[in-house]
Amino acid sequence: MNRIAISSALLLTLAGCASTSDLEATRRQLDQVSQQATTRIAAVESKLSNEKLLEMVSQVDNLKAEVAKLRGDIEVLNYNLQTTQKRQNDLYNDLDGRLGRLEGTGKHDASQPAAAAQQQAAGDSQASPDYDKALNLLRARDFPNAVNALSLFIQQNPQAPQAAEATYWLGVAHTALRQYDAAIDIHRRFVEQYPNNHFAPDALRNIGNCQRDLGQVDQAKNTYRRLIKLYPKSDAALKAKQALARM
Repeated sequence: MNRIAISSALLLTLAGCASTSDLEATRRQLDQVSQQATTRIAAVESKLSNEKLLEMVSQVDNLKAEVAKLRGDIEVLNYNLQTTQKRQNDLYNDLDGRLGRLEGTGKHDASQPAAAAQQQAAGDSQASPDYDKALNLLRARDFPNAVNALSLFIQQNPQAPQAAEATYWLGVAHTALRQYDAAIDIHRRFVEQYPNNHFAPDALRNIGNCQRDLGQVDQAKNTYRRLIKLYPKSDAALKAKQALARM
């Protein structure tokens, strides 16, 4: 009996020892799993955080690029606006100068060559009511109606002494309306038909100005050079030299 009791006690003791060892092993495994899980969760959180940060950085870079592009576009628009305003002012100043000469028709201009003054006087002596009406519209800056009146006068009076100057002023009226292609065509034909007319240098310069405003820079330069070569002593040639220097 004593031996049986001792054996039972020993088995219980061994069983108890085995359970404690298993529990400790299980606890260690649980601790390891818990640590691994914590590490993985931290890694995932870190990765998510980095991805969000990278996404935010990318968005900021994109916004900076868009802002830089917008600033560049604004600078280009400002430059184009300033250039357009300057050219518009130059156009109106030039037109004012030409129309000022028109308003002074009949008065001898000492700056004009004698032949030009005689040509102008001859034209004035044979003034036409229709031509006067067209010029009055031009003086009043009523360019659309001036275009119609001048075109009609030229069509009905192709051989009239004023037909040449009417053609020149028709090109000027188209220029004032920014109808540059029409102005170039009219003034080109004017120069070909009336190369000795006192308005020929101005017509050539207007062709160059229209080409410049149309962005035809090379053609404008060639026109200015041709003007300087054909009419070197004219006021138009001096202005053409100034225009070339700015191009």
